[in-house]
Amino acid sequence: MSTPLKAIAISCTLKPSPSESSSDLLASQILDELAAHGVTGEVARAVDSVISPGVEADMGGDDEWPALRTRILDADILVLVTPTWMGQHSSVAQRVLERLDAELGETDARGRPHLFDKVAIAGIVGNEDGAHHIAAILFQSLNDVGYTIPAQASVYWNGEAMHTTDYKDLDEVPAKVQVALTTAASNAAHLARALREREYPVR
Repeated sequence: MSTPLKAIAISCTLKPSPSESSSDLLASQILDELAAHGVTGEVARAVDSVISPGVEADMGGDDEWPALRTRILDADILVLVTPTWMGQHSSVAQRVLERLDAELGETDARGRPHLFDKVAIAGIVGNEDGAHHIAAILFQSLNDVGYTIPAQASVYWNGEAMHTTDYKDLDEVPAKVQVALTTAASNAAHLARALREREYPVR
């Protein structure tokens, strides 16, 4: 029997634990959907770790990125979830992307980029527009470092503009968000299994 797939959801909320977070909630919901396809997972709130600025795998000093990086590399599926601020992804999400830049120079024993054969899902929440723009940025960056993007792999919710209702305040998951959750998880699990069975070739 093959090893079960693993996922890690990186929540890029600006709020440190134990504050409630819409990003954390969406990350957990995506993992719940992945679990229905036999994928185990965990949520990591990036702001709870010291992630030093830079584009190296280890910036030294009190940098805690190396420990988070190990968990990312161990996962078959990366779920990157960010809130929307001023129509943009959060500064925490940008820091995560910058640190992942180090993976451009990392290869496995056969010379393949070691993030090949891994897939990514994007989650975006906010009370303003910008979800498509943010998904484009996340997916381009993640694809650059080696992740494969499944079909319809972004899950987002935009609240009414200039209002204060957050995703975490909703009584239930909106129907269209649920469809997006189901589709993204199903496609990501399918693609991750396909890539495990048949890896990208050595260049």
